[in-house]
Amino acid sequence: MLLEKLQAIHDRYVEVGQLITEPDIMSDMKRYIQLSKEYKDLQPIIEAFKEYKNIVDNITSTKQILSKEKDNEFREMAKMELDELVVRQEQMEDDIKMMLVPADPQDDKNAIVEIRAGTGGDEAAIFAGDLYRMYLKFAESRRWKTELVDMNEGTSGGFKEVIFNITGDGVYGVMKYESGVHRVQRVPQTETQGRVHTSASTVAVLPEADEFDIDLKMSDVKKETFCSSGPGGQSVNTTYSAVRLTHQPSGIVVSCQDQKSQIKNLEKALKVLRTRLFDLEYKKYLDGIASQRKTMVSTGDRSAKIRTYNFPQGRVTDHRIGLTLYNLSAVMDGDIQGVIDALQLAENAEKLKVGTE
Repeated sequence: MLLEKLQAIHDRYVEVGQLITEPDIMSDMKRYIQLSKEYKDLQPIIEAFKEYKNIVDNITSTKQILSKEKDNEFREMAKMELDELVVRQEQMEDDIKMMLVPADPQDDKNAIVEIRAGTGGDEAAIFAGDLYRMYLKFAESRRWKTELVDMNEGTSGGFKEVIFNITGDGVYGVMKYESGVHRVQRVPQTETQGRVHTSASTVAVLPEADEFDIDLKMSDVKKETFCSSGPGGQSVNTTYSAVRLTHQPSGIVVSCQDQKSQIKNLEKALKVLRTRLFDLEYKKYLDGIASQRKTMVSTGDRSAKIRTYNFPQGRVTDHRIGLTLYNLSAVMDGDIQGVIDALQLAENAEKLKVGTE
């Protein structure tokens, strides 16, 4: 059964390899990129298939030897070899089953992260700023590049809203687990009675769309320029470098005021606009799998409460998998890899379960 499935994948691998050399495909850049990615993604499975087939063939030949061989010493050696091959076969089958679990097609993409203060007023904005710094430090630890797109500062610090890009290897596949409502429990700086308040901020992680994902017609986009209100010096605040784009068919509005150059702000704003338009379609895919897997955070429902940060107890709880850690200061300092690893492990287990049912 597994060999048949792997053989079918091998046949597709050969077919794709032939397709990407055809002139018609090479002249269609979008199709060529899709097929090239598929070819690259299939390579690890093909390598595993070759190794697994070799093990199966060796098991067959070793069993044949045992059925005919009369020499006891030789038979004992063959039995030992067979035992080792069977163990290796079982290990390979587990590895291959995990490799055959469908991956999110967007996992390799860069990400655009949007953090918005929710309930809690000034404290929610301060917490949004804390989350922003947490992600910047996490990205730095992964050697990813971050770039601010737009922000709206809170009255007492932090951000009412902050949007930034993260670029690097497999960013979305890691960061997608952060989408949802993050709740904080702590004594606000403005609280004189020492009472613990609960506030929240919402994080949305979107796979960054490129020009081949979305056919954006500039005739559908209304462009406006205005003076930046953020930091950057006198030149930023006195020139019309900030850009606001309105996609008229969908009503989506995107602004960017981070750069002194209007051209650079336009490039950033277009990137975010493409991503938000792509996200509308991508949500349909996510909704389709949301009913099957509870740990897949980046579902269409980004209003779900996913994590609580309790400062008095130094506790972080991820509600999706019931994980509680008492290393809050390290988490706020960007050490969230352990939480993400646990979420990935739980999701892979659910994917495997769904795939075998």
